[in-house]
Amino acid sequence: MKKVLVTGAFGFAGANLVEHMSGDSYLVFALGREGSSHNNRCKGLKNVVPVYCEMENYGDLPGILREKGREFPDAVIHLAWGGGRDDEAAQEANVKASLDLMEAAHEMGVKRFVGIGSQAEYGIKDGIITEDLPPSPFSAYGRCKVKAYELLGQKAREYNMEFIWGRIFSLIGKYEPSGRMFPDLVSRLKKGEGMILSSCEQYWDYLDAGDAAEAILALLERGLDQNIYNIANGDYRPLKEFTERTAKVLLADHELITYGDRPKPFVSLKPSVDKIYRDTGWRASISFEETIKNMI
Repeated sequence: MKKVLVTGAFGFAGANLVEHMSGDSYLVFALGREGSSHNNRCKGLKNVVPVYCEMENYGDLPGILREKGREFPDAVIHLAWGGGRDDEAAQEANVKASLDLMEAAHEMGVKRFVGIGSQAEYGIKDGIITEDLPPSPFSAYGRCKVKAYELLGQKAREYNMEFIWGRIFSLIGKYEPSGRMFPDLVSRLKKGEGMILSSCEQYWDYLDAGDAAEAILALLERGLDQNIYNIANGDYRPLKEFTERTAKVLLADHELITYGDRPKPFVSLKPSVDKIYRDTGWRASISFEETIKNMI
């Protein structure tokens, strides 16, 4: 049984991942913050051990696991990340915490480290987004994700540790918090209430969080060392098409949705998923309509 430490284990993407890992293949050290209201999400899952540690204390993880009488993990999946997207200090703190985690992983003899980045690293791109495009982020969040990728990759080479970086595009589904577009749109349309959106002309790509969990596991098992992978559906469409399909699933009046001005900056996403499929065999399998029905 492979032992895996997962940071951000009780968040949106993390909780979906830990649920998919629960069973007989992995012993999961589910790392989160003490006192979080989300800590019950993985309660009772088979072979899942909760571990609590603030991000600024990641360097203490070897000692924390020793105190619990636990063996050290074979691999790390790093999802935890906090702070506002334009909060430079908070974003830089995430980079430091990521490097502290890498140091702790090295001390524990970890052989494989999967870091999770974001489409925000690419910035504004025309055409298909492949992993070989140079990053050009416009937010502190995107810049610090790029910085974490570069520094973690350097440290991994120094420590002879395998390192894979997955860039998530747009997730929807189970545990998605309110305040994001689709949970709010579903909620309002169900009540017969209207919602004002942007022009929704930009292309977007939505991936069910359950599919994302399987993609991350594919990278853990089969991703190639020192490689970047897009984690996306690959079925990008104009955003308006997704909102109209949502109304159709809900049997709601399309006229409840009002479309406004083009967003600024105008970010349009057309991610390629050829590389992750080629190297791991993973493909998305959950339809957009199925995700919306599950949200209901």
